[in-house]
Amino acid sequence: MDDHRIRVYTSRIPVRWGDMDALGHVNNTVYFRFAEQVRIEWLESLGIKDIVNADNGPVIINVSCTFFKPISYPAIVDLAMSIAKPGRSSLQTYFEVRCVGDDSTLYAEGAAKIVWWNPRSGKSLPLPDFIREIYKPV
Repeated sequence: MDDHRIRVYTSRIPVRWGDMDALGHVNNTVYFRFAEQVRIEWLESLGIKDIVNADNGPVIINVSCTFFKPISYPAIVDLAMSIAKPGRSSLQTYFEVRCVGDDSTLYAEGAAKIVWWNPRSGKSLPLPDFIREIYKPV
């Protein structure tokens, strides 16, 4: 499978005081929330507004994150989301975490695999054409 990635969305999220753990840096679990937020904003930008009550939509089947450098409050994280070539029913997404003002440092990176599915049947469905058409490698 072609793993060429194209950037599809960026977002900025302020770090909250409560995002930090006892060591004084953003807790590892918060990075997954950052990634979730950028994915949801991207899906909403495509017109997918009501994932909970939809007859079909995305579900995450795998997520990972590699942590390179801790982030502490105050900070604003700059998240970049990319996608790889879509499969029949799945889409591999990637995220990079940087901080505004320190754009050259990669603080964390990760991935999440989305599968399009029918929540009532629990079965996968082909990705919608409008998502498949986003991937246009250069």
